[in-house]
Parts: sequence; structure tokens; C-alpha cells
Amino acid sequence: MAEKVLVTGGAGYIGSHTVLELLEAGYSPMVIDNFHNAIRGRGSMPESLRRVQELTGCSVEFEEMDILDKEALQHLFKKHSFKAVIHFAGLKAVGESVQKPLDYYRVNLTGTIQLLEIMRAHGVKNLVFSSSATVYGNPQYLPLDEAHPTGSCTNPYGKSKFFIEEMIQDLCRADKAWNAVLLRYFNPTGAHASGCIGEDPQGIPNNLMPYISQVAIGRREALNVFGNDYDTEDGTGIRDYIHVVDLAKGHIAALRKLKEQCGCRVYNLGTGKGYSVLQMVQAMEKASGRKVKTYGAGRSRIHQVSAHRLEDRPSPASDHKGKEKQLSALQTLAGPQTPALWGQATATLPQTPAGPTQPTRQVAEGSTDQKPRCLPHISCRVQEGIRTTKEWASSRALGPHLPPRH
Repeated sequence: MAEKVLVTGGAGYIGSHTVLELLEAGYSPMVIDNFHNAIRGRGSMPESLRRVQELTGCSVEFEEMDILDKEALQHLFKKHSFKAVIHFAGLKAVGESVQKPLDYYRVNLTGTIQLLEIMRAHGVKNLVFSSSATVYGNPQYLPLDEAHPTGSCTNPYGKSKFFIEEMIQDLCRADKAWNAVLLRYFNPTGAHASGCIGEDPQGIPNNLMPYISQVAIGRREALNVFGNDYDTEDGTGIRDYIHVVDLAKGHIAALRKLKEQCGCRVYNLGTGKGYSVLQMVQAMEKASGRKVKTYGAGRSRIHQVSAHRLEDRPSPASDHKGKEKQLSALQTLAGPQTPALWGQATATLPQTPAGPTQPTRQVAEGSTDQKPRCLPHISCRVQEGIRTTKEWASSRALGPHLPPRH
């Protein structure tokens, strides 16, 4: 009988791709979501999960539920027997967290505490947590690995992830029956190869690639790039982007790790390779054949100089190593199939009002918590088991890790 896994916030961008991978791996996912980051489809089923069902030919159990509704959560655990929980539910926009810190602490912290209490009461002590590379704060060295100090977060979103990590680690230390894997995302991007599911945020996108795609298909006028004088080749911020399918597969690897009675483990989910804002724009232009209008983009073509914002910093790559042939190129993130991965996925979803053109955030977030399949370290890890950066490097007999070239 398939193991039943509860997926909180499973109708969103990363959650829906993970649900698809769970089904393909033989699990039985039970999804709860309050539609904060999801679009309603026919009936009570989120559109993303309806499409997952069509793609896999499998049914998905779903209940509309808020993670803060303790009574509903308790009833859910009484009704179902879960082997593990993958916890995505929470607020996730860096900029918004600065404006609404109490909302982020209330939803992210209170929701997680209630979930952990109910899991404990029902003897469900296996957890995969959707964390973020924002827990590292401003890097003390590059590239970032899992041993890098955490806690010097620069925004309430990152702090909420850090506090939750601390709670889970304390829980695992206090009760050895608990097993948890904390996955620190860098920048998820991309869409399923079918083009049927992808990132189509409601309202103004917080992440770079969905904003670029909306400009490319004419839903928005232009992309405002904040920061054009960073110490990078083209002056724009660099991010470590990972394809969402590889990220989703990382959660399957994490579930397998839980079966080893692993205690509490932490893993970066990134590629170890950074790309600038302009490189991502140019990749989309090449793949789609459409011009993406930008403002304030790069030293060589500044049309409108924009001041740096709190969340706009040149971001380092994660420290992951693999054979060169295993690393996905930039075009993989916005490759030949881009019209399917971005244009189709975006254009076919029920559209939300575009509103006035607004600047995108060069932040993590998914996301740090978006690209195509067969990415670097994650693809390799999925095949060989999830490992820390140090374990991965040791297994490959690699030399010292060097900062990514900017």
C-alpha cells in the first residue's frame, strides 16, 4: 500500500510540482491548501492539482484548509494515517515580510508550531521542511555550504524560516523518535516539461522568471531591474537558480533520507552556479524569440537608474559540485521549450489582473524558493541519495570550493 504523505501548501508552485513527483514515485499525497498562492479550478480542486491529476492519471486527495485552523488539522490527523509531512504552507515574499512582519511571524511560526504539536500527538514524527537560503543572511564566505552560520537574517521572512529550523532542531534533540530534513532553497524557477503547470503567481510576481515571462507575452510592459552597479560582469545581481522539477525531486530524496532514522539533517538545494538578471533576460529572449523590455538594466544600457532596495543584493551560489557534463546550462533554465514551459503554462492558467507595471524582486523565494530538468547537483543527488555539500564533494574527491565567477 502506498505511503500517505501530508503536503501542506501543496497547491502552490513548488508544492504542486512536488505532488506530481510524489505520485510518480509511488506515494499517496494528501494536500491541504488555503488558496493563498493557488488558483481555483473546477469544483473545489485547485487548478494546479487538477492538472497534476491529468498528467499522472492519478487522483489527488485535497482539502481546503488553513494551517492556522488547529481544529481542522486535528480532525485531518484523526481521519488519515500519515507516514510523513512535507511542510510548504506559509507566507513567502521577502519584501512583503518587511512591510508586514507580524503576519509572517503569526502565519509561519504559529502555523508550524500547531502542525508540530498535532504531528506529535498522533505519532507522526517524520518531517520535510521547506526552508530557504535566506537563513544564511549576508554571506561570510562563498559559495555557501550547510556549515555556514545562520541567523543573521535581513528580513522577517528569513527570520521566520530560521526560527522554525531552530524549533525543529530542538525538537529532534529532545525526542530521538523525530526525523527531519530541512531543505534550504536557493532560487526555484522553470516549469514542468509538459507546460501544464508552472509559476503563474496571483497579482504582481515576486520572483524574476515569472515576471520576465509576463513581459515576454505582453501581460506586463517592462521589467524594472533594481541595481546596476554590483561587482558583477554586467552590474546586475547574481542568483543561484534551480529548476523546480529538480527541487521537487529533492523532496523525494529527503523522504528516503527520513527512513534512515536520520535525526535532523540540513541540505542546500541549489546548483552551485549563478546567473545575473540580464543573463536570465537574454536567455528568455533567445528562447522565446521576443524582446523583453527592461529599465535600469546593466551598466551599458541604463535607461532608468533605480536605487537598491533592502532585498536586492547580489546573491551567491550554493556550494555544490558535480561533473561538468551534469551541470545544466543557462539555456536549460529558459531553453528551447520555453514557450511551453513559460508562455504556455502562464497563458493557459486562469489569468489574474496584471495591475500596473511593478518592479520585480531579485530575491529568493520560493523562493529562494526555477529551471529545467537535469540540473547539477540535485539531479545527481536524486540518483545517488541526498547529501550535504561536504559529503558530495568528498564522494567526488573534489578540490577546494571556489567562489562562483561573477
